[in-house]
Amino acid sequence: MRTVENNPADNDSVDNNALDNNAVDNNSGDNSPAHDDAADAVNTGAPSDSTTGDGKADGAVAANPARPATEVIALPVSFHISKLAYFTIPLTLLVAVILAGASVVWLGWTIIVPVLLLLWIRRVRTDVTDTGLHVVHTLGEKDLPWDRIRGLQFPKWSSVRAVLDDGSRVRLPAVTFRDLPLLSAASDGRIPDPYAK
Repeated sequence: MRTVENNPADNDSVDNNALDNNAVDNNSGDNSPAHDDAADAVNTGAPSDSTTGDGKADGAVAANPARPATEVIALPVSFHISKLAYFTIPLTLLVAVILAGASVVWLGWTIIVPVLLLLWIRRVRTDVTDTGLHVVHTLGEKDLPWDRIRGLQFPKWSSVRAVLDDGSRVRLPAVTFRDLPLLSAASDGRIPDPYAK
């Protein structure tokens, strides 16, 4: 296990020195916000399929096993849903109580919804380990070894997906574009950091 100083900051937030998360242009070297989501790509020569079924290109980051990491941190590193999501639980509880009060017989079951929401927020995550990514979804878990990951895909209106060597895609819960610097460091450079100069 690699154990070099790790800033105990919350994994939900990564400070990128106010760089725009929506545009990174590695060809010109400038970080101009003049690109749309289809241009949010870092390609290092590894094969990466960055098109969806309708032929529209999505942002993608190709995995790079040869790129050195700029920072070495202790593993595992977990990416969880933002703590702001916990604010939805009291609101959901309030609605459930109102509904249950209207008809305990028919709507009393709604009281369990805030509990299920709490369990879901705490459960879903993406863990970075020495061997690869450990993905925990609502009803299942999946291990993705580093040698199977060909890159990351950032669909415009969907969550981040890992593109595997067979062309399949696996959703990575709680990982966003702004998490790429931490993800790159935790993966020992296997996932490139588009913010690195």
